[in-house]
Amino acid sequence: MRLLFIDPGTFRSELSLQQAATAPDGAGGHTEDWQEVASLFALVEPMGVKSRFGAGQALETATHAITLRFRDDVRSGMRLVRGGRLFEIVNVADADGTERYLVCLAREEGR
Repeated sequence: MRLLFIDPGTFRSELSLQQAATAPDGAGGHTEDWQEVASLFALVEPMGVKSRFGAGQALETATHAITLRFRDDVRSGMRLVRGGRLFEIVNVADADGTERYLVCLAREEGR
């Protein structure tokens, strides 16, 4: 097993970890409200960009690897927010199985 070493000084991006809370809207649907779970520091690394075209418009999606200190409450479907940027968490992995770091694969829609 290869241990992952990350200099703690690289966790420079302050992010808000959020999860969705849903409530019935009275018409058979629901409303969605995002609530902050924690404020944390992470390393955000861009991985790639994909562009799709449809319905007369282009939609760009960027993927990022976001590394943070281990937390047992981070799940796919949550999001990380920094300023006006929203990173939807797609996958979460304990990078080296030591419960020191989590690597989140996140998707950011173009703005």
